[in-house]
Amino acid sequence: MIEIRQVETNKEQKEFLQFPLKLYKDNPYFVPPLYADEKKIFNKNYMYYDQAEAVYFNAYMDDIMVGRISGILQNAANKKWGQNRARFTRFDAIDNQEVASALFNAVESWARSKNLSEIVGPLGFSDLEREGLLIEGFDQLSTFEEQYNYGYYQKLIENCGYVKDVDWVERKVSIPDGGIDPRIEKISNDMLKKYNLRFAEAKNTEDFLKRYVDQVFRIWDETYDKIYGTVPFTDKVKRAMLNNFKLVIDLRFITAIVDENDKIVAFGVVFPSMAKAVQKSGGKLTPACLTKILHDIKNPSIVEMALIGVLDEYKNKGIATALVSVFSERMQRYGIEYAETNLMLEHNSPIQNLWKHFNTVQHKRRRCFIKKFDAD
Repeated sequence: MIEIRQVETNKEQKEFLQFPLKLYKDNPYFVPPLYADEKKIFNKNYMYYDQAEAVYFNAYMDDIMVGRISGILQNAANKKWGQNRARFTRFDAIDNQEVASALFNAVESWARSKNLSEIVGPLGFSDLEREGLLIEGFDQLSTFEEQYNYGYYQKLIENCGYVKDVDWVERKVSIPDGGIDPRIEKISNDMLKKYNLRFAEAKNTEDFLKRYVDQVFRIWDETYDKIYGTVPFTDKVKRAMLNNFKLVIDLRFITAIVDENDKIVAFGVVFPSMAKAVQKSGGKLTPACLTKILHDIKNPSIVEMALIGVLDEYKNKGIATALVSVFSERMQRYGIEYAETNLMLEHNSPIQNLWKHFNTVQHKRRRCFIKKFDAD
């Protein structure tokens, strides 16, 4: 018999957090989140709880945990998009339809109790969290930012009445054997000169953040405003992000373009991959894990593309070409084997066309599902 328990006690919270670590033990492609960061979802002052609420469920069979799921009511997103929906996230389960159905029934009943009319997911509190169900690329190492899942998850979810809402794709990007077309650099330089722009300079990473971080957040908000599932940044989220990523931000992999008033008009951020270091530690930031992360930051062979942002008035003017030009030069200079893109909506041609001058292969696809509730 399957028992669903709403997570309330410290023991149940620990079981919720540790379940995927046990389910994916020894899986060569799974990369866990940092355990200390995940624990924060059970803190009443968690950075999203001033704009959202959440519920968490564990599933047990013969008193052995066999699955989990979380439901989110993201009020800021519903207000922004004019929606009346819940989100599901952190779904993990053994390959058993009864378990999956019981978990989804629990989160759907919770959503109905909030008078919501539909549910989508996997989708977190914002697009800064892991999102989308992996449906292609099960033989590929996950990035630190995204979730790995077994192939049977899709069947379990669809059998609960969910259908495709959107797909994202991800690509591996590497420098062609002959290098990047030299005309790209010329186009970049001509564009900068035409619009009186230049690349931002800073003494070090701390100096860059002190001078530009508020501008980066503003452009990030504007650039991603119409992207699926996004919500506006709050001051609490900004502070948390800076604290979380301060360790891996490296000035070598930050590019910003500024105007004559030193105002950022475009930026790109790339992170050295932490996937293997975190994978080996099981998500614990141990001294050995920290040493490995610091080594990989200084000597990266794989990088993960985190963000690209361009102000609206500078779109379609070749600004992104300048970012790509700098990125390709640094890949070659630092001997980067390849980069992994972040999630790109499958029909977002402008962002996917950025990589046309590189060797690329689409190696992963993720899906967000939706289910509309019948009117009572």
